[in-house]
Amino acid sequence: MARIAIIMLGPPGAGKGTQARRLGEAFNFPSISTGDMFREELNNQTELGKKAQAYMESGGLVPDEVVDAMVKTRLSRKDCKHGFILDGYPRTIHQAEFLQGLIVEEDAQVLTIGIHVEDEVLVNRLSSRWTCPKCGKMFNAKSSPSRAGDRCDACGTPLGQRKDDSPGVVRERLAVYRRETKPLIEYFQERGSYVEINGADSVDTIFGNILQVVKQKQENRTSASLP
Repeated sequence: MARIAIIMLGPPGAGKGTQARRLGEAFNFPSISTGDMFREELNNQTELGKKAQAYMESGGLVPDEVVDAMVKTRLSRKDCKHGFILDGYPRTIHQAEFLQGLIVEEDAQVLTIGIHVEDEVLVNRLSSRWTCPKCGKMFNAKSSPSRAGDRCDACGTPLGQRKDDSPGVVRERLAVYRRETKPLIEYFQERGSYVEINGADSVDTIFGNILQVVKQKQENRTSASLP
């Protein structure tokens, strides 16, 4: 089976992190988020981690070349041999081209899955979101409230709401996401590797649809390689 790179795209609140984890479990692929990569490099105090930390502490953005190097290092591990799922990378055309360069020599498959949800649905989701400041567990006051009411049902800590989950801030975050991600979507569409999924469905339905897309991609690749 050819190596497959699955890229998850979706606005804040679309649930791409949840779907990436479920997909990783289904195919035994690592689900790699940029946040997890950064935390690992920082915790291990690697040279890349120190470089990223210096930029973050000065209030600047971590440059592409540092993020690219982290990705290259992570994708070289054995658990990525047959495939991997990326959540939060690439974010720019440069990063997309860098990723293509990493895997093009292997003749690997690239599949970009975009989870589409209307802005008002996302505003409603995110403005109802509550987070445990201690363990990080998330709840939604409407769809998945804590059994303990205003406390985390895992550790008992009082729940809080992030400032950037207020309706006005959410709308601004979504506008920025749409503006920055449009070129990426067009980049992958031009290469025939972009598939859009309706993210307004239930979590299980969305996962089933993504699973079908991935399996179809693999079947098409297998058929094309047959004599």
